[in-house]
Amino acid sequence: MTAPLTCLVTGATGYIGGRLVPELLAAGHRVRCLARDPGRLRDQPWRARVETATGDVTRPDTLPDALRGIDVAYYLVHSLGTGRDFEATDRQAARDFGAAAHAAGVRRIVYLGGLVPRGVPTARLSPHLRSRAEVGRELRDSGVPTAELRAAVIIGSGSASFEMLRYLTERLPVMVTPRWVNTRIQPIAVRDVLRHLVAAADLPPDVNRTFDIGGPDVLTYRQMMQGYARVAGLPPRLILPTPALTPWLSSHWVGLVTPVPNSIARPLVESLRHEVVCSEHDIAKWSPDPPDGPIGFGRAVALALRRIRDADVSTHWSSATLPGAPSDPLPTDPDWAGGSLYQDLKELTVATPPEDVWRVVEGIGGGNGWYSFPLAWEVRGRLDRLVGGIGLRRGRRDPARLRVGDSLDFWRVEEIQPGQLLRLRAEMRLPGLAWLEISVTPDGNGGTRYRQRALFHPHGLAGHAYWWSVAPFHTFVFGDMARNITDRARAAH
Repeated sequence: MTAPLTCLVTGATGYIGGRLVPELLAAGHRVRCLARDPGRLRDQPWRARVETATGDVTRPDTLPDALRGIDVAYYLVHSLGTGRDFEATDRQAARDFGAAAHAAGVRRIVYLGGLVPRGVPTARLSPHLRSRAEVGRELRDSGVPTAELRAAVIIGSGSASFEMLRYLTERLPVMVTPRWVNTRIQPIAVRDVLRHLVAAADLPPDVNRTFDIGGPDVLTYRQMMQGYARVAGLPPRLILPTPALTPWLSSHWVGLVTPVPNSIARPLVESLRHEVVCSEHDIAKWSPDPPDGPIGFGRAVALALRRIRDADVSTHWSSATLPGAPSDPLPTDPDWAGGSLYQDLKELTVATPPEDVWRVVEGIGGGNGWYSFPLAWEVRGRLDRLVGGIGLRRGRRDPARLRVGDSLDFWRVEEIQPGQLLRLRAEMRLPGLAWLEISVTPDGNGGTRYRQRALFHPHGLAGHAYWWSVAPFHTFVFGDMARNITDRARAAH
């Protein structure tokens, strides 16, 4: 590295961006993060060491201020095939970002794209890969030297590709699979991806091209599943490929078995029908391989599993998914801000210190469950999956700690004040917006006032009908939840 650079990281709330920021800081660079809601970065351990800028790559008017004074801009955003016009949206966003970077005098753009199979016409690529390639082309044509790093399956704790592989292998000792299990793939460890991304900041100014990046192993998806089973100490899997499972059916199958929802599983599955193997390793000229070589598939899986076992997963694929617009009303808004706001309120006073109650509150969801009527929660999760939602299977990033932006089953942590307040925003399919808010305060006698609110902002007549149809169940679900949380805290104390 010649001198410290000022880097802009888009997608800092996402899986790769959230891991790249501390790597850039460790390399001595200055970092500015672009986020639609910088508050979601508040609990990151590196937050005090970076600047933040409020903006969105789909809103070009927010880009000039964010790019002012930037040397290297990392473009790490992608819609992953969501929405009918996602390709046009991604293309326009990249075009606007490149133009704004050129106008601001940015010296380099670094983009992480998808590994494109050689010799396959663009029209035959999956929409996901085609969009990735188009975004890279727009950035390279912007007039700003661009390094487009193209990776296939990224193996690391919390990545969508790894979670898909992990749950398919662990949950199905015998599986009837699509033909794409025989497609050759060159996976890469997330540590090697980050190493190349950091090194790309120092590329010479005349470098404006794509780079294939991959690990040392070329495997079929079937071999990856069997390799995962070996590392995880599982018996060999019986895998029976069949041509009957189309990519559409495959994505629903993946969505049923794994925590990855159909909306993300489908572009991932569609891309697996292509053979994605590196055709060059030119990046090694500027980002040399370590003395012991790039991380192999088996070691990458072992490292990821160790992170999961040690509850040390710093970012998760679901961190980047946050539906809803900033204009949506919050539960603290007055009633007139967004129309009707239904509420189910439960309050209890218990002779247990607040810190003991809070410990249980912060541990809800995931493996600990929701402390009430497990069948009702399971049925609600399954119904959500049936209509294309995320269901309950996302679990938690960390078994004991939460931070703003974390996914929590089919909720998102919208606000957390340690020891006092947890507010979750629903991300299941609903005809409206929903929150679950829990607060813990001292009662003045060494005990705790526990306050729990379920809030719902209906959209149209369907929203009102939904609330009144589920209201009778609230007594059992939310009433039991309040009692069981405080009982658990009392027992632990």
